[in-house]
Amino acid sequence: MTDSETVLLVGGGGREHAIARALTDDPACELYAVASNRNPGIVGLAAGFETADERAADEIVAYAEDVGADLAIIGPESALEAGVADALDEAGVYTFGPGAEAARIETDKAFQREFMQSEDIPGCPDFAVFDDVEAACDYIDEYDGDLAVKPAGLTGGKGVKVIGDQVDEEGAKTYLRENQYDRVVLEERLVGEEFTVQAFVANGEIRTTPAVQDHKRAYEGDEGPNTGGMGSYSDATPELPFMTADDYEAAVDILEATVEALPDYKGVLYGQFMLGAEGPRVVEFNARFGDPEAMNTLPVLETSFLDVLVAARDDNPLPDLEFAERATVCKYAVPDGYPTDPDSGAKIAVDEETVGDALLFYASVDAREDGLYTTTSRSFAVVGVADTIEAAEKQAEDGLAAAGDGLRIRHDVGKADLVQRRIDHMNDLRGE
Repeated sequence: MTDSETVLLVGGGGREHAIARALTDDPACELYAVASNRNPGIVGLAAGFETADERAADEIVAYAEDVGADLAIIGPESALEAGVADALDEAGVYTFGPGAEAARIETDKAFQREFMQSEDIPGCPDFAVFDDVEAACDYIDEYDGDLAVKPAGLTGGKGVKVIGDQVDEEGAKTYLRENQYDRVVLEERLVGEEFTVQAFVANGEIRTTPAVQDHKRAYEGDEGPNTGGMGSYSDATPELPFMTADDYEAAVDILEATVEALPDYKGVLYGQFMLGAEGPRVVEFNARFGDPEAMNTLPVLETSFLDVLVAARDDNPLPDLEFAERATVCKYAVPDGYPTDPDSGAKIAVDEETVGDALLFYASVDAREDGLYTTTSRSFAVVGVADTIEAAEKQAEDGLAAAGDGLRIRHDVGKADLVQRRIDHMNDLRGE
């Protein structure tokens, strides 16, 4: 165990509640937090909480100095893009998160692909970058096959349109013309099963975590618009049921190659992969924990997360990671109308007594004097942790009794028939 450390957490969502819980599991951590919403789960764990915009670097630095922070960790990508990590580092507060330039691997999808191409990172799809909408539309007309249409900047996980899945070619061109993005990336549509591997990175070292599968679509059966993520699951092994150990290692190899090309990178590097018949390819990189994937990973991490941050700051070898051999299933409760027209500002009730053995993570809710209110994003998550995915799913489903009126849940996440569909899909792709 390390000596006492004062840690500042930036962000107020479910991912950050999971980070807060993992850090404060170590009694050596004194946690402070800053976010634009008062997340009651984080408030309950922190010695102090400040309300401020997550991109307000000067305010965040001032608060870090007020509380005497030794370390900081940043949850949301918006704060990384705004240079909050740079400002904290400059103020002498080591921050487990990349500076704005390194964070471009997430915040600028054109840079991401061009970086992969120039550094010969495996798993990069064919792509083209456009700053002219009509030129992009012409490319759609001329391309032989389906494309993924990606705005180059941040869109909260909701900006990508896939031809042949979510839209047809005319719909894709209409989308581009209506939004008039400054830059877009058009890349070959990857077909297979998506999964995520998150890694802790510092001082040129990398430590990877078990694979997770997120469910982006709003409704059961993978229907509806994309969201920030309606739920996710992991298995008691590093790989998922539709993967082989070699598939997992191939994804780790891609992350290692990426870190080798970014020697000064620090923080979490999140690789989102599409597993096809020939192995994994890169859908995207993120420069921070996934949300919900952090809520699958951190509850089964048996190594002190605080020790990871301290080793990174002190330029020591990162500790080897130990994970409980347990499966996890995370399901989100979201406001009615989410993601297209969420019922923001609605008062909701969360009955913590009904969660049972599951874990409750508050997300984009605002705790006011008279109760708990929704925002425009996801409200809270319930996570089951058990020996099997099936048992973890049941635990999560039982825990969802905590959700009162005005909230919607995607109940099929982690259910046996949906997991089996993933396995069957991969078997078909592999010709098995």
